Amino acid sequence: MITSLYTSEQFVESCGAILFDLSSPKKTVCLIHYHPKNEWLLAKGRRNCGESRHEAALREVREETGYQARLHPVTIYIRAPPMDEQGHMPDEPRCYPDLTEPFMGRLLDLLVRRRRSLLQDSFHWRRR
Repeated sequence: MITSLYTSEQFVESCGAILFDLSSPKKTVCLIHYHPKNEWLLAKGRRNCGESRHEAALREVREETGYQARLHPVTIYIRAPPMDEQGHMPDEPRCYPDLTEPFMGRLLDLLVRRRRSLLQDSFHWRRR
């Protein structure tokens, strides 16, 4: 297992949600089509300072889709200990009902991207 620490300048926290239309018998999911890369994405964006993850997720869904949403609790497996943790809990997935916690994450290493950009700039400079 590899452990890394990142300062606040080295990562971005995004929040979002899967937007379902549950108003009709045919259930649908709302996706955003990002034309420049022809990608289909979930509504998400950067969390603002002082904003909770829940607030950020709902705001981003509203900003990107125009729909007012609510978070629907689900049963998920997460590695977080229970709220009433007593003593040491092993780091392992546990099943919890009725949660609105994050269930997915993506790590984009900004330093690697910056280094790659510097290498590309250096490569282009040497070719001139």
